[in-house]
Amino acid sequence: MQYIMTFIWTLILSEMVVYVVSSMNGAAFHFNTGVVISIFVTILLFVLTALIPNDPVEHH
Repeated sequence: MQYIMTFIWTLILSEMVVYVVSSMNGAAFHFNTGVVISIFVTILLFVLTALIPNDPVEHH
């Protein structure tokens, strides 16, 4: 479930970014651009969370 919600939130946020940037540039809005960005960001988030260790930190 967390993977689906992560993708949904990245999709919503990337579509907002694509809409705002395309409006500021005077370009046409393309839904597919936001989908591609959200897929890339979702995969990047999953890879980064897999690389970060979950071990407790020892106090010195």
